[in-house]
Amino acid sequence: MTAAMPRPSVHGADDLPPLVRRARPQDAPALHALSLAFVRSGALRPRGIDHYLAHAGEFILVTGRGRAPVRGALALSDEGGGAAVLYNFCVDRGSQGQGLGAVLLRAAFAEAGGRSVREVFTATVSGAALFRRHGFLPAGPERAPAAWAAALDPARGSEVLSRRL
Repeated sequence: MTAAMPRPSVHGADDLPPLVRRARPQDAPALHALSLAFVRSGALRPRGIDHYLAHAGEFILVTGRGRAPVRGALALSDEGGGAAVLYNFCVDRGSQGQGLGAVLLRAAFAEAGGRSVREVFTATVSGAALFRRHGFLPAGPERAPAAWAAALDPARGSEVLSRRL
């Protein structure tokens, strides 16, 4: 019988928990750089740095302490009518498997709840297991906010998921 490998801690080398914060416009280059590997793999749609500048306030990011780089991020867009959309969710490849995705999702849920959001939607071409572990269920695009659902590229084969808060 083999012992299970313990999951690496979300804490950094300094044993401090990661810092979760709202992105600022000056974070746009780091957010853009973080997303590039995921764009190349097809997991994320390409977005120019102008998007990250214009929508910095939608992004929640996780870093180490001090001047540590951005290790993960996601955006939470309020779509009105009690609905919000999570998009551009990515965790640096070297930081995956450490629970940072869960940290980001919990922060997004807390923020969404504070905004009176009742349901959060996302679309994924991979990683549905992580979303399902956090309460997301399959939802057809017809249930999602219309403008967001209309912008989904059917050629990407995205799975639309939702979670009620």
